[in-house]
Amino acid sequence: MRTRLTVGFGVVCVLLVASVVMGLMAMGRMGADLKAVVADHFPRIVAATNLSTQIDVIAIALRNMMLNADAADRERQTQVIAQSHQEVVRLFDTLDKTLPEPKDRALLQQVKEQRALYLAGQEELLGFIRSDQTDQSREYLASKLRPVLASYKASIGALVESEKNAIVTAGTDARDTAVNARNTLIGLGVTALLLAAALGWLTTRSLVRELGGEPRTAADVARAVAGGDFTQPIAVKDGDTTSLMAQLAAMKDGLAQVVSQVRRGSESVAMASSEIAQGNQDLSARTESQASALEETAASMEQLGATVRQNADSAGQANALARSASDVAVRGGEVVGQVVQTMKGINESSQRIADIIGVIDGIAFQTNILALNAAVEAARAGEQGRGFAVVASEVRSLAGRSAEAAKEIKQLISASVERVEQGSAMADQAGETMTEVVQSIRRVTDLMGEINAASSEQASGVAQVGEAVTQMDQATQQNAALVEEMAAAAGSLSSQAQELVQAVAVFKLDASQSGASAYSTPTARPAPKAAPVRMPAPARKPTAFKAAPAKPAALQAPNPPKPVKTASAGAEDDWESF
Repeated sequence: MRTRLTVGFGVVCVLLVASVVMGLMAMGRMGADLKAVVADHFPRIVAATNLSTQIDVIAIALRNMMLNADAADRERQTQVIAQSHQEVVRLFDTLDKTLPEPKDRALLQQVKEQRALYLAGQEELLGFIRSDQTDQSREYLASKLRPVLASYKASIGALVESEKNAIVTAGTDARDTAVNARNTLIGLGVTALLLAAALGWLTTRSLVRELGGEPRTAADVARAVAGGDFTQPIAVKDGDTTSLMAQLAAMKDGLAQVVSQVRRGSESVAMASSEIAQGNQDLSARTESQASALEETAASMEQLGATVRQNADSAGQANALARSASDVAVRGGEVVGQVVQTMKGINESSQRIADIIGVIDGIAFQTNILALNAAVEAARAGEQGRGFAVVASEVRSLAGRSAEAAKEIKQLISASVERVEQGSAMADQAGETMTEVVQSIRRVTDLMGEINAASSEQASGVAQVGEAVTQMDQATQQNAALVEEMAAAAGSLSSQAQELVQAVAVFKLDASQSGASAYSTPTARPAPKAAPVRMPAPARKPTAFKAAPAKPAALQAPNPPKPVKTASAGAEDDWESF
């Protein structure tokens, strides 16, 4: 089936790919033809047409020169002829570079030959015009140059007509390519459609034959078998032994037989499970004694909790004292900050004293100079003695400034002394603050001693917990002995379990399905529900936590008869809760 589907869809895909490739090739050919028209033939036609136009411009200029004898006008026409001649040369170069076909190059060669004849006639006509031989020039133009000009333009027309024919041929090729591509794509599409339809019909018929019926019917049968309903009939054609419906019918019959065997075996297992339930009752009594030991453990834990609370209180007081010590330290920091500010003020005063001393030094220097000038003036007696009065007044003013500076120095020194005294007082306060910090630290140390004592009490409580755990261990040992007795009772279940294993061995189940089937039957358990009487007393969390280690000890012995768990799920649940 897979091979047929793969081959059929592969052929359809190949046809589709071939259609796409053919379309792309046709588009490529049409694009090449269009490019040849736009990029090759059309520019050549334009160049040839412009060449004919320039030849007409030259002919008109020659006629104007022949009819008009004005020298200036003839000079202008001469320039027009020269410009048109340059354009003609450029157009010939363009055509010479863009005409690769031999036929077109032969036509271009004819145009060049006609041009040479026309240029010779043009020069002869210009000679008649320049020598003012009007009659000769008109006769030459009419009889000789016009036929040459007509042949010249006819050769250019032949070149243009050749390029037009090439454009028509390219258009015809593109149209033929489009028609062929369309027909090819239609044929491939119809072929692919017919092949897909035939493949769908063959695939459907093959699937129905292999299923043996409708897929919905097979799904309903599988759903009923999965739900445990083996009464639903399955319609199978005569002689059909290989279809899916035939295999489902055989599977349903086999499962029905296996289920009946499992049901009979489970009844035997239920009888053996009653002996295990009786052993579980003895185990329940020992569990009650273990619960009393757990109660003692709980009491010890309460004492331990009280000790822990006391430690927490002490830790709270220590925390409060630590906060107080932190406040004191902050105050000490503020005092130290004030001391620093005071010292800064003293430093600023000292700087000002230095400045004033500098002023006094300058005044003394000026006073010395003035005194020297006064001495010089005093030496000059007579009428010039009046200058001495001016010098003396300056000396007096400088002396006054010196007195004021000295006064300011005295005041600043007094202020500095006062600030130094304040700094000393603040330093004393900082010392007292540090003393308080030390006292707080000592009190914290005392509290830490109390915490240590409380820890000793916790150790004694832990010792009591250890004794309770020892009692729990003894009870666990007794439970292990009881488990050995249960193993003997489980031996009677072993043979029944073997029958169950053999009956179910026809199934190939994964781990999750086997686990679900092992716990699917405990619906009719007897009276072992009375066992949970041991649970109300040890309702505290520490009890459940300490009782958990008993689970592996109880499960060590009954490892061999583990499949019996289907019939004794109630007893096993009690063991797990213990």
